[in-house]
Amino acid sequence: MGVPAFVVTALARSRTARRIVTMLLAGVTILILVALAPLAIIPMALAGTSLTAPAAAVGTGPVPAVSGDWGYPVAGDYFKGRGFGYNPVGGCSYCSTDHQGYDMSQGCGSSIYAAGTGTVITAGAFSGWGNTVRIDHGGGLVTLYGHMQWGSLRVSVGDAVIAGTAVGAEGNTGRSFGCHLHYEIQRAGIAIDPEPFMAALGLPLK
Repeated sequence: MGVPAFVVTALARSRTARRIVTMLLAGVTILILVALAPLAIIPMALAGTSLTAPAAAVGTGPVPAVSGDWGYPVAGDYFKGRGFGYNPVGGCSYCSTDHQGYDMSQGCGSSIYAAGTGTVITAGAFSGWGNTVRIDHGGGLVTLYGHMQWGSLRVSVGDAVIAGTAVGAEGNTGRSFGCHLHYEIQRAGIAIDPEPFMAALGLPLK
């Protein structure tokens, strides 16, 4: 039902009515501007912010403990698997009895991190280690991160990394017996025991 014409005419001639209408229109305009303000602020904020965060800072989960230039290859607690040296695996005919690394498990898909500063020299399929990253730390020292999930690698050959840079996710690729990280340290091409090496850096393993 429409407003009678005489009411509209009376309101139009009334100074008070015109003020009320003007204030109502101003209030509605302010409410619209307040509602749309975030839509204008977000693009401006993004324009001044880098969208590429360091790999280790991506996500809201824990970050690995770091001591100087070195850190753990996993963040938080983990289950210890096989250690370095003679470690046969029952029921696994293809698993080496002479284990050249240190196995750590947090569950399939858990993030794996670079243990130290260096350059990525392998990122992909690598012999029995499956999906693997190797990092050259200089001085003949190389760390290896084996059995990671296919498609999970966050680095490429030639990338410079630091301790805590995310490199991939825990998997079960290559000659693996369940999801875990095979963490290996090589000096001059020969695998060394990671436990005393990490302990000397103030990063004891289990």
